[in-house]
Amino acid sequence: MAATAPTSRSREQPAGDEEATSDLKLGEFQNVPTLTLSEARVLINAVMDRRKQQRKVEETETLVKTLDYLDVFARFKQKENIEAVERMLVGHDELELFERSQLGDLFLRLTLLDDGGSLCCETSEEAKTLIPSLANKISDIDLQELLDEISKLRNFTE
Repeated sequence: MAATAPTSRSREQPAGDEEATSDLKLGEFQNVPTLTLSEARVLINAVMDRRKQQRKVEETETLVKTLDYLDVFARFKQKENIEAVERMLVGHDELELFERSQLGDLFLRLTLLDDGGSLCCETSEEAKTLIPSLANKISDIDLQELLDEISKLRNFTE
């Protein structure tokens, strides 16, 4: 029997070994500050407002789509709440910068899983399931306290 030709090209393996599992491996991005979606939304809107004042606005299709995405998916809309979440997370030196931003957006991801928008992370066990690298870095009690504080800032009417 004759060998058949491959139906697709072989994929090139990614250069880095980045993975966000129980053993967080971020390669060159290991200690790089990251933003939550809410922080990114505030930052991009501030830059856009400044450019509009200077009449240097160039709204590309990518920028418009990014802003639309952030408007829909950023969990916290008010700057005060975003800053409060950041203040809570910055005090946890045991967490990687990436993990802090993931915790800041955690409620968004859980809310999207439920069509009614009522599902939210209630336990540290759920958080550790969604962010496996937290498992050996923060106690369940400390994580639960942090989740409870972030939950208080959630305001579905934002």
